[in-house]
Amino acid sequence: MRTKVLWQIVSLLLITALGFSACGPEKVAGFQIPNVEKGKFNVAMVLIGPHDDGGWSQAHYEGLEYIAENVPNVHVAYIENVPEGTDSEQVFRALSRKGFNLIFGTSFGFMDAMETVASEFPDITYIHISGYKSNMTNFGNLFGAMEVMKYLAGMVAGERAKMDGNPKLGYMATFPIPEVLRLGNAIALGMRKTCPECTMDVRWINTWHDPVIEKEAAASLFDGGAQVVFTGADTPAVADVAQEKGKWGVTYDWVGSCKVERCLTAPYWNWGPVYAKITEGVINKTYKVGWDYFDADSGGLGLFGFMPGEQLTVGMKDLPPEVINEVRTLLDKSLKGEFTRFDVFSGPIYDNKGNVVVPAGEKMQQSDLDQFPPGAEGLACKYCMKWWAEGITAELPDTGN
Repeated sequence: MRTKVLWQIVSLLLITALGFSACGPEKVAGFQIPNVEKGKFNVAMVLIGPHDDGGWSQAHYEGLEYIAENVPNVHVAYIENVPEGTDSEQVFRALSRKGFNLIFGTSFGFMDAMETVASEFPDITYIHISGYKSNMTNFGNLFGAMEVMKYLAGMVAGERAKMDGNPKLGYMATFPIPEVLRLGNAIALGMRKTCPECTMDVRWINTWHDPVIEKEAAASLFDGGAQVVFTGADTPAVADVAQEKGKWGVTYDWVGSCKVERCLTAPYWNWGPVYAKITEGVINKTYKVGWDYFDADSGGLGLFGFMPGEQLTVGMKDLPPEVINEVRTLLDKSLKGEFTRFDVFSGPIYDNKGNVVVPAGEKMQQSDLDQFPPGAEGLACKYCMKWWAEGITAELPDTGN
């Protein structure tokens, strides 16, 4: 009798445990997959790094929070530290099976995984940040004209280096893709506008997020003679190293990344308004999935120290007023849509071998800035981004074409 009762209790506990397991959070590839909320429009975001990395992922995370606060009847969720490749594909598929309506993938290397999963779930909208692919139905590409802010930051950095008597800059680059090359070239073009004698060295780190590697690369550039170093990676490590070296760092991605005294400025993203507009458009079925490349007049871009409510940093306060005013003027024009990425890349532009890569009177177009053939179908480039601008001392990396 006691044995029978004991087995009844054990059976009940097992059934209860299985019930909780079925209703509880699902794990895929080691990641806990969040649940949707019934009756709401569900938005998920996949982050390459931690949501509080002080850079790229934090900027996206705050954009997700902006959606939650500004778009009615929306539930948001995120998964962080997801590596590019097979794991990310499993995560995107698991989120889709859960029933999320809109899924953002925030790293270049998520592109192929999202494309695959999007073909399996035609009723879900997938937005990939950076990259170059879209199926024009439910898998779209999103990015913004950060080259404008990098160009303006290059103007500031060039003048700072010239005033310090050391006309050398550094660029900590991540991967040899169009995005990284065009942003480096934008920095160099801005640098040469205020400091024609300035040069810029490059270090490749082959990672988006690794605080240790980022610090090592920044130190290498500073020790190699650079007075100002830009980062193309996720964390504010470059400014921390600049603080130690008594030089200047230019951080990236997040408005809060420029904290230490030796942070000169930061080109940053303000994803909230852009994400909210897309979410509303998907809900209302007015958003056209494709290649969405926004300019500064969207409110999605900023340059730290120059935006409303911000003050010039210590490193900018003693720069010549005419330089600061010129940066302010161009920034104001960009926020009005009067100075765009195509104005940054207008000819004549010379590469670092002395060749004309964009003739006088010509401007690069989007396909030139964002594509390596074969890129998106029908968007072959004329002035392809396969060059380093004048003043960059590095060799061009292998672009695979």
